[in-house]
Amino acid sequence: MAKDKKTKETEKAEPTRIPVVPRLKERYHREVAPKLREQFGFRSMMRAPRLEKIVINQGLGEAIANAKVIEIAAGELGMITGQKPIVRRARKSISNFKLREGVPIGCMVTLRGAHMYEFFDRLTNVALPRVRDFRGVPTKSFDGRGNYTLGIKEQIIFPEIDYDKIDKIRGMNITICTTAKTDEEGLELLRLMGMPFRRK
Repeated sequence: MAKDKKTKETEKAEPTRIPVVPRLKERYHREVAPKLREQFGFRSMMRAPRLEKIVINQGLGEAIANAKVIEIAAGELGMITGQKPIVRRARKSISNFKLREGVPIGCMVTLRGAHMYEFFDRLTNVALPRVRDFRGVPTKSFDGRGNYTLGIKEQIIFPEIDYDKIDKIRGMNITICTTAKTDEEGLELLRLMGMPFRRK
């Protein structure tokens, strides 16, 4: 009985955790989705395109000669995304590149849910404006189905990376997957979400 009383008291003492909704997700439901529905004439709000996932990929050809590169790059990518990366291995051997099947040659992270919205928010509002001579991202990098791929040349644009502690400048590819059916829908979705597209 005494134990039951103690457990009940500790349960009462612990505050209930309220999940924090990312501000970009709130903005999507409050502003972006209604604008998309009005612009494209969707019958239902559920038909409006939305972000599905963000895939960050780093190819590391230098890892063939130095295996430690993978560990360093994965650590940096983990700091940037807040999620542990998956190490990608070669699917087949290529003698010209001295590549053997199964050798680690890159790392990748797939973000969904709150992590995805928070990363997109940091990418558009903090990281991209730190690019040297930044004039906006191109609008021609869609794949025909509403998905957008962006190439980043330097990982140091992310504030999580300490410039003094990196061993080498590395780039990455960021693919933003959406539920849009066309590139026009995908472009308008990302523009309304805050992606700084280059002016024509």
